Amino acid sequence: MALKIHDTRSKKKRIFNPIEKDKVGIYVCGITPYSPSHLGHARQAISFDIITRWMRELKFNVTYITNFTDIDDKIIKVALEENKDFLEIANRNIEDYFKVMDAMNVLRADKYSRVTETIPEIIDMISILIDKENAYIGNDGVYFEIDTAPEKYGQLTGQTLEMVRSGAGGRVGETGAGKRDHRDFALWKSAKEDEPYWESPWGNGRPGWHIECSAMSLKHLGETFDIHGGGRDLLFPHHEAEIFQSECCLGIEHVVKYWIHNGMINVDGEKMSKSLGNFQTINDTFATIEPLALRYTLLNAPYRQPIEFNTTMVEESKIHYNRLINTYSQAFTLGKLGDWNKYDFLLLCSEKFISGMNDDFNTRVAFVEVQNVVKRLQELLLDGKEIEYISAAFSWLNKFAGEILGLLPCNEEIENISKHTIDAIAAISVRVEELLIERQKSRETKNWERADLIRDELNSMNVIIEDSPEGPKWKIE
Repeated sequence: MALKIHDTRSKKKRIFNPIEKDKVGIYVCGITPYSPSHLGHARQAISFDIITRWMRELKFNVTYITNFTDIDDKIIKVALEENKDFLEIANRNIEDYFKVMDAMNVLRADKYSRVTETIPEIIDMISILIDKENAYIGNDGVYFEIDTAPEKYGQLTGQTLEMVRSGAGGRVGETGAGKRDHRDFALWKSAKEDEPYWESPWGNGRPGWHIECSAMSLKHLGETFDIHGGGRDLLFPHHEAEIFQSECCLGIEHVVKYWIHNGMINVDGEKMSKSLGNFQTINDTFATIEPLALRYTLLNAPYRQPIEFNTTMVEESKIHYNRLINTYSQAFTLGKLGDWNKYDFLLLCSEKFISGMNDDFNTRVAFVEVQNVVKRLQELLLDGKEIEYISAAFSWLNKFAGEILGLLPCNEEIENISKHTIDAIAAISVRVEELLIERQKSRETKNWERADLIRDELNSMNVIIEDSPEGPKWKIE
């Protein structure tokens, strides 16, 4: 099955055909580092981490670029409040970003472009837009004139400016004294007192928000590239503005071949936001759920869907994740990778996994297959006889849950978990054996009430029991 991607611009799934055979250029709008990274940043980063991993699994040579908007009104505001240089604020929060993303096993991008390192390219791009009469100089900066390319409006949202104004995050009307029309947007902002600035042909100032990503994506990926991504909150006005700028500057109809947008996070039924008081930094969340379990939670729905982040969802994800890790760590002690292609069940699981991922990176389908293999591996471990099959299932998880989904910790951590599991088994083994003997006697005498109580006690110890002709077998889940 060929890879299909839902393209926001065409509003349908399209078979993926890169511009250049076997090579893929991806640009994803990154964070504005004015504060520590939050759950929304985690959802986006993990979504595009999976997309990149899967494309590389399909043998595409991927160049993955994202950015840091390291100069912005919010960064300047924090810098003034703390009486610090704006780059100190940005760098502090970029460091936090790398720390939490590394903890969640998000692979590093090939390049993290920064606005402050792209000023010459931004100025050149604005100059071209002015020369082509798509932009004009106002008394407080430079603006892009929407009416010079009206056919490009709404190509992602399919709506008019007025229809989507309420969802624009307050950025449609940024600056504005020098605008000719309320729909126009800033390309260059004239410097204000106590703000950082750069020299330009239009006076000292700094870039507008939208022009930055246009300049950075074209700088690193060329005049046309395969995929431009980001959260759904960037559809308007940011990505709509990028289409105006990039295509008018270059005179190319489709600079980007596929637009991809991940869904947002809702917390207990409401969109996550600081104003609603349901805002969570990633570090805050680590206090209640470990990093890779959080990754599991955020991947347990296709990337385009919004995620309902609540206690029930998190606790359910923890159960499934712990089952994966505990089962994998028990098989890890055998120290052997097997050939999963020899087993029909594992082949079928891989086929379904691949089919799901090729259908617009459907991680929900992939997770079902991971859970199926975990269940089968648990059964094999309980039986303890088919060592080659155990090694094959272990190898399957190593490939699909580990390399592709990024859910498995490093071997050193798995060794520690395995040792902990062995120690836990040793600590309760005498008591479990006593309970199993008593359980058998209760069943023989039809004392079902006592048998149920014993079962409950074993469950509380996370003990799994399987009755076999040779007698009951048990393992810790």
